[in-house]
Amino acid sequence: MGKVTGFMEYERLEEGYEPAPVRLKNYKEFVIGLNVEQAKQQGARCMDCGTPFCNNGCPVNNVIPDFNDLVYKGRPEDWKNAIAVLHSTNNFPEFTGRICPAPCEAACTLNVNDDAVGIKSIEHAIIDRAWAEGWVTPQLPKVKTGKKVAVVGGGPAGLAAAQQLARVGHSVTVFEKNDRVGGLLRYGIPDFKMEKSHIDRRVEQMKAEGVEFRTGVLIGAMPEGSKVTNWATQTISADELKAQFDAVVLTGGAEQSRDLPVPGRDLAGVHFAMEFLPQQNKVNAGDKLKNQLRADGKHVIVIGGGDTGSDCVGTSNRHGAKSVVQFELMPQPPEVEDRPLTWPYWPIKLRTSSSHEEGCEREFAIATKEFLGEKGKLTGVKTVRLQWQGGKMTEVEGSEQILKADLALLAMGFTAPVATVLEAFGVDKDQRGNGKASTEGANAYKTNVDKVFAAGDIRRGQSLVVWAIREGRQAAKAVDEYLMGASTLPR
Repeated sequence: MGKVTGFMEYERLEEGYEPAPVRLKNYKEFVIGLNVEQAKQQGARCMDCGTPFCNNGCPVNNVIPDFNDLVYKGRPEDWKNAIAVLHSTNNFPEFTGRICPAPCEAACTLNVNDDAVGIKSIEHAIIDRAWAEGWVTPQLPKVKTGKKVAVVGGGPAGLAAAQQLARVGHSVTVFEKNDRVGGLLRYGIPDFKMEKSHIDRRVEQMKAEGVEFRTGVLIGAMPEGSKVTNWATQTISADELKAQFDAVVLTGGAEQSRDLPVPGRDLAGVHFAMEFLPQQNKVNAGDKLKNQLRADGKHVIVIGGGDTGSDCVGTSNRHGAKSVVQFELMPQPPEVEDRPLTWPYWPIKLRTSSSHEEGCEREFAIATKEFLGEKGKLTGVKTVRLQWQGGKMTEVEGSEQILKADLALLAMGFTAPVATVLEAFGVDKDQRGNGKASTEGANAYKTNVDKVFAAGDIRRGQSLVVWAIREGRQAAKAVDEYLMGASTLPR
């Protein structure tokens, strides 16, 4: 694929960024994508490796060598074919081309001892050109089946399932508890990583394909005192939904944030990341919020070293935080992975995001012992250093210290979907609190409740957007087979 000797002739070319001082002034995307010639050169690096491990490294099994080769060939008709290849496995490459961590690149054969092909940047270039050229159009069903399907959850899993089911002729209604469609893409991912116009554009395409969207509708109930984002203005019972539709697909996110039950947790100024991030996205959309949670002029401590924590760092810096410190429980990983040892799997290595580069102090092997405060307000965080030996964590004696903090954001991942939604339908849960359903065989994605299916985070737990899209697509095929006896949808 590509140019036979291309991987020896061309270096990996990274997408560019606007300078930090410029991008910190707004919430717009700042990645500078590859132009046509740069994408062609990057596609040339895709080698004739025999077994393209990138395909299996990608959860949706994108046919990566094929679209790399088409971009390398470079004619307009080749680019048009490239988006057809990309869309054959991925409904929303504009999402994954921006926010997927690219496990395909970790699995690239070149990555054994060289720099991987810039697969994600090529995907980004293909879909952006496809939208610009008008190649992305509604795909209307040839016939209507008369079957009605409810999709509960408007995130990437729900959107993928809805689009696939609509395209084979089912009448699909997506129910979303918040005021806009997108799930955690909408109210979790900051706009500077993915502007929400990309979601809106897809929603319009799906409406043209026959999908109905009902926002502000909660199915079931929320737990009392829940901190999960919920802007619903209407409630519908699970029984009503089962009575009105021929099939129901549960595709909600794993929205229950992992808590940190240490002394001082109830102080004003200690919040979940998912209280902080959705508010800014809502303001960016033009809404007005009273008492918005902001980091202006504050000493901010972000507890959790993953992507959500990084998003808190970037948002805090845009607010104008006085200082930002990010904690990670684990020791600092190596800057360069042992490629022959880890390839083709996802390696553990130090990952520095664009938000970190904008200004952030990072602390590794550190734990929070207590939140300190005065008159009910957070003033500091007591910490202790950790030592890891044989996979076991112990505190380093005498290493306690106190760091100043006006705002502490808990970004330690998510534990499970909202239990009351599953309970409303009577769906069995696994040991982790997720909806219980297998992904293979005749009962793929089926729950224990007749005509109720589960896919995405609500079934597998916290995961990547690309896994959500995969499960949404596969669940759509399972639902179509359930309703019609057979399906032409791809697995």
